[in-house]
Amino acid sequence: MKPMSNEKSSKSRLEMISAGEKVDAVIHEELLGCEPAVEVQHFNLWYGKKQALHEISMSIPRGKVTALIGPSGCGKSTLLRSVNRMNDLIDGLSIRGDILLSGDSIFAPGVDVIELRKRMGMVFQKPNPFPMSIFENVVYPLRIDGQRDRKALSAVCEQSLKGAALWGEVRERLTESGLGLSGGQQQRLCIARAIASDPEVLLLDEPCSALDPLATSKIEDLINDLRGRYTVLIVTHNMQQAARVSDYTAFMYLGRLIEFGVTSQMFQKPYLKETEDYVTGRFG
Repeated sequence: MKPMSNEKSSKSRLEMISAGEKVDAVIHEELLGCEPAVEVQHFNLWYGKKQALHEISMSIPRGKVTALIGPSGCGKSTLLRSVNRMNDLIDGLSIRGDILLSGDSIFAPGVDVIELRKRMGMVFQKPNPFPMSIFENVVYPLRIDGQRDRKALSAVCEQSLKGAALWGEVRERLTESGLGLSGGQQQRLCIARAIASDPEVLLLDEPCSALDPLATSKIEDLINDLRGRYTVLIVTHNMQQAARVSDYTAFMYLGRLIEFGVTSQMFQKPYLKETEDYVTGRFG
């Protein structure tokens, strides 16, 4: 794919997108040989008559961190929540296309959505610990699966809290309420809960938007530590955060995938001028 860098091309593309016309995404060659954990195939989504996603096709590389960026309302969170079918709960929702997890359609007849969601840990914008002890927060996914062995639960709790870089801060407080932790600690507790069931994919929906800079830094360090052990898909409005934590970045605009490539190139020398304009703050 040849780079499109002149002003005329940039204006024409943005005008086409704003007019709802079809615009092909630019996928960098470096992504073509990656083993996908999640494959989005010609995916479209409507809320009633309003189309929120248009012909999204992209492969999320296994064991890597992929960031979804773009202006507010561009479809980032809608796409993220489609991966574990959380959007199913919305009245009037309709889709066309498919999403594959490890090669299997998540929309195939007979798919158990509860089992599907166990394969994907989800962390939201605001920390949402349950009103129970730190220990019970972490092992909750195992409890609902019927695990009652205290030794097994304790081992998973310790392993998950260590994986979320929280064990050293709470090891003597496991019987205390998770609601008593600081905001940043609560978010790491939610990540510990998300990885307790050893998911294939971690979905992070702006996990630092409600946190202060110090807590944000700890979450970013944690995401870097989780790289390789999990496939991470993160929505972020923070360009610097995307540049710091992700291996690959996908730029979305008005429900469309515009450009998808290696993060360093996306931020330093993207193919498309509209991508450059967005990551440098010229629009959005």
